[in-house]
Amino acid sequence: MSYKTRKDYEAEVQSWGFSHVFTWTDGPNAHYRPHSHTTLTAHLVLGGQLTITYPKDPSPEKKTYSAGDRFDVDAGRLHEMWVGSEGCTYVVGE
Repeated sequence: MSYKTRKDYEAEVQSWGFSHVFTWTDGPNAHYRPHSHTTLTAHLVLGGQLTITYPKDPSPEKKTYSAGDRFDVDAGRLHEMWVGSEGCTYVVGE
């Protein structure tokens, strides 16, 4: 069984076409108020969980992501995030 390093995961996200890639860790129960970014962002969850919602969608729903999950947020799309009780580490591509 092979073990992937943080750099391996960052290279994977970069291979998706993102030039700015970094690994980020949030502490337990962190919360990001509704916000948006100027570019498309990709997220690859390495550990822990996070939940995201899009408050301006017609019927906003919360979706939780765990290790191995990828999700993208379109440029300018308002979103809000909550981090699980164990924190969360994820690779971001911008």
